[in-house]
Parts: sequence; C-alpha cells; structure tokens
Amino acid sequence: MRVVIAEDSAILRDGLAQLLTLRGVEVAAAVEDAEALLTAVDEHRPDAAVIDIRLPPGHTDEGLRAAVAIRRSSPRVGVLIFSQYVETKYAAQLLGAGTGGVGYLLKERVVDIAEFVEALRRVAAGGTALDPEVVAQLFGASHRASALDTLTPREREVLGLMAQGRTNHSIAASLVVSERAVEKHISNIFTKLDLPPSETGHRRVLAVLRYLEVSGT
Repeated sequence: MRVVIAEDSAILRDGLAQLLTLRGVEVAAAVEDAEALLTAVDEHRPDAAVIDIRLPPGHTDEGLRAAVAIRRSSPRVGVLIFSQYVETKYAAQLLGAGTGGVGYLLKERVVDIAEFVEALRRVAAGGTALDPEVVAQLFGASHRASALDTLTPREREVLGLMAQGRTNHSIAASLVVSERAVEKHISNIFTKLDLPPSETGHRRVLAVLRYLEVSGT
C-alpha cells in the first residue's frame, strides 16, 4: 500500500510516516500544506491519502477541501481524514459522494496503531472507517426527514457500527446478539433505505453514506 500524508506539524508528520513505514506501508510523500498534497497525489497516485483538516495557509478547513478535490479528480485514491476536529460541512460532501474509500478518525481517540493501519487499508480498498464520535456529530447535524426516520433504534445502532467499518461478526459481538440477528437488521435497513441488490454490491457503503447525509449538501 502506498500513501501520502498531509500534516502541518513536522513532528506528527515525520512520526506518522515512520510508524507507517515500520508496518510495511510505503509513504510516497509527507507534506505540510494542501497545495503540496494535491501535487503529491497527482505525482504519486497513491492508494490512499492521510490528511489533517487544518493546513496552511489558513489553518481552517484546507485539508478537507483538498480531500473533496482529490475524491473528485482521483476517485480511486482513498481519503482518510485524521484530525482533532469534526468539521461537518465539507465532511458531509466528502462522505456523501456516493462511493466508498473514505474515512474520518480523531487523533486523540486512536490508541492502537495496528487498528489505525487496518482502517487505512480498508479505506484504500474502497471501504469506510469512521470514528463513532464523527458519526454522532454528522448525524446530529442532519435535520432532513428521510427514510432514516423509519429505522428502529436497534437498526440505527447497527448502521452506526457499519459506518465504523465493522463486520457482521464484530457487530454481533458488540451488541451481544447472533450474526443471524445482525443480518436481519441489515436486510431491514437495505429495504427501508430502498437499496435493492445490485451487480456492484455496494449496498453496505451506500447505506452508510445515506446515514451520513447532511441537509444542504
């Protein structure tokens, strides 16, 4: 797996690059600003990009805006936002694009490097990796009545765990139910969100993205 990193803190940037390298990840470039990130992605065509939100020159949402641009111009490049903050506007655009290969993790909540690398690999492979706090804040920002309102509390809970990239087995263990029960809940979710079987097989990703839609995006 080949990645690029965009992080304005030199210590964090170099530290993350070394940690990933030690775990067999090729770090093609580690840059400090959004412009250099876009150049690096165009030059190296990585499998994924790890991006902080607040990058120079403004230190506001340059990283997220660059991530949205990358997904539009290079949809095969997975994008993993790795930040201290949850920014709902551009995050909703990023996560609501209708495809997988996106993730959003909070720095202070990542305590296991192996889990971080696994999340990065999942994003690079076209899946999702979302911190529960990110899911909660994005979902709380949505005020639009939709098919999501028809989901039961348990179905919402299952969908929230799906958004974290959990497998059926992991969801079952977390909720202390059988995998058969989880399969039934997921089937109900697909039905209520009007996601019939398709040749692409992306219903799971589409259900998660539907869950994260925010009004006005």
